[in-house]
Amino acid sequence: MHATDTDSHRVAAHYAHRDLEATILAALAAAGKDPDRLKAEDLAAIDEFHVRGRKATEALARDISPDREMQVLDLGSGLGGAARYLAREFGCRVIGLDLSAEYCRVATTLTRRLGLDSLVSFRHGDATDLPFPDASLDLVWTQHAAMNIPDKAGLYREIWRVLRPGGRLAIYDILAGPGGAVHFPVPWAREPAISFLLTSRQLLDVLAGAGFEILIWRDVTEAGRSWFRHMQEKIHTAGPPALGLQLLLGPDFRLMAHNQVLNLEQERISLIEAVVRRPGNS
Repeated sequence: MHATDTDSHRVAAHYAHRDLEATILAALAAAGKDPDRLKAEDLAAIDEFHVRGRKATEALARDISPDREMQVLDLGSGLGGAARYLAREFGCRVIGLDLSAEYCRVATTLTRRLGLDSLVSFRHGDATDLPFPDASLDLVWTQHAAMNIPDKAGLYREIWRVLRPGGRLAIYDILAGPGGAVHFPVPWAREPAISFLLTSRQLLDVLAGAGFEILIWRDVTEAGRSWFRHMQEKIHTAGPPALGLQLLLGPDFRLMAHNQVLNLEQERISLIEAVVRRPGNS
């Protein structure tokens, strides 16, 4: 199935939020943070839009061991949390690309406020038509992005194209589980029309078809369930945080989060971490 302008418009509309930057800055101030003196940890509750947040980013980074010589693309970069983490912790240069122009604008502002704009930049674009030359990147990094992309074969062909021989693709994604149809709405889709999940076997086949070799393949579904249980306990004890993902997705985020837990518990979705490689010498 190929992406269409309609698909892209629907996905962008799902993530659209009027005055997102002002909303985030106001919430930071309400939480006692100074927007003019931000620290990376101040944004931890919102800037990594995936299950397990920063913990998942740290785990994937351990598999890669990035270094300052790497040219990195964060595909589906959202508000830029993972891109900034990679630059801050490892010194590599990172370009974030996202379908939401609004997310790119806010990510750029937050990155400037954190003093990381010399290493991290953001571009608005389509993951199946990457604006980068052949064999120009050492690492493509993607977390919870492919669920909104129908043309999986095109996606992974493009990633292969922009990676140098020996370059790697780091993946943390939501896949279809054996438990049946997904309950909607969920954080990546309010309706099935913009949700495109593969099973683990299907993704392995697509990656092999694009020419990738598998280095790491790890099911982390139970870690996702445990993380959600812990978050629910915190909310039950202390109430919902003022600074959280509800700022991005609005009032129906509570139902989205509930369905996300239900989908995980009923094995309707699964979570994988993987590292794959374009064969050849770098």
